[in-house]
Amino acid sequence: METGMIISLSLYFVVMLGIGLYAYKQSTSDVSGYMLGGRNLSPSVAALSAGASDMSGWILMGLPGAMFVTGLSSTWIAFGLSYEMGLYITTGVVVLYTLFGGFLAVSLTDFVQGCIMFIALILVPAVAYSLLDQPLQSTLNSVNPDMLSWIGAGSALGIISAMAWGLGYFGQPHIIVRFMSVRSVKDMPTARRIGMSWMIVAAIGAVGTGIFGAAYTYENNIVVDDPETIFLILSELLFHPLIAGFLLAAILAAIMSTISSQLLVSSSSLTEDFYKTFLRKEASDAELVLVGRISVSIVAILAIYLAYDRDSSILDLVSNAWAGFGAAFGPLVLFSLYWKRMNFAGALSGMVVGAVTVLLWIYGPFTINGESLSSVMYEIVPGFILASIAIVVVSLATNEPNSDITTLFDEVEKEL
Repeated sequence: METGMIISLSLYFVVMLGIGLYAYKQSTSDVSGYMLGGRNLSPSVAALSAGASDMSGWILMGLPGAMFVTGLSSTWIAFGLSYEMGLYITTGVVVLYTLFGGFLAVSLTDFVQGCIMFIALILVPAVAYSLLDQPLQSTLNSVNPDMLSWIGAGSALGIISAMAWGLGYFGQPHIIVRFMSVRSVKDMPTARRIGMSWMIVAAIGAVGTGIFGAAYTYENNIVVDDPETIFLILSELLFHPLIAGFLLAAILAAIMSTISSQLLVSSSSLTEDFYKTFLRKEASDAELVLVGRISVSIVAILAIYLAYDRDSSILDLVSNAWAGFGAAFGPLVLFSLYWKRMNFAGALSGMVVGAVTVLLWIYGPFTINGESLSSVMYEIVPGFILASIAIVVVSLATNEPNSDITTLFDEVEKEL
């Protein structure tokens, strides 16, 4: 790795650790501070933090890779070190700032990482396009005649499956928790505008990276063995090492933002839903914060073990996890907001049915005309539908929720 890249990446890591130290001194004395940043996030931090932790390496590697291979039909989805050394360094930095700085550190680093990703996803496709020698359409037609087709060689079910990725947002705990921590409900419209603007630009940039990258590599006879590395290849070919290092940091930013968010969500669940509920109901805030930090370390070790499978596809990993969370929790969240008749039995049924449907759809021994169910339709579609049906049917077949819940529902609805 060139010196310029090392300097850029080192500065990035130092800044992340510095933010973690700042957050450690600001809001980690109690559980609310450690897990939710004291519920005092500004709309800009909440929005970019949600976007960065949501998109992960998918936006810089998975989606550009899909575009590189298949073209516009994928739009419907919207470093010299060894692999192991990179894994340990990245995880080490993430664990340190998450372990000590908690939710505030995760949110602030996500905000910075979101800004880095935003700049990178404008810069790389813009420069790649400016260096093309031939008209884009003619070059891409030579690569793949279906590349500029919005449908490609796919079917209606394929388009529905790709668009169904949007259903997953409602069930992602690490995204929802960002908006739980906003300082005021009145800040939500601002957060929504910032978040959607960031998302649109980032998605267009990712699509452009894949499309323009395919044209650039074809024109220059560059062999791309792994399409998911097209962003890396363009960064190293088109930019000075100092800037290339910054762009590589954007990929780390995308990955680290999601790692830290998932670590903290898992830690929160282990601390509040397991340790406090079943083991120590009278645990003090200091004890719960300590348990949360220990949980972060344990989950990180497990994540390192899982990450040793270096041949797995980023897009496949993300799509499976996205469908699982989306089908299990998405319908539950929506019905909680819009249907006060849902009760505990209905909610539990929906979670179980959604999760089991996704697992069976992916791993079950079922085929259609010799093809796996996942290749025919994205598993979140049947999972989301069946979970919704389960919630309605079971809720109507069992007792109504108690008056305290319905009263609270009416109060919140009136306030909104």
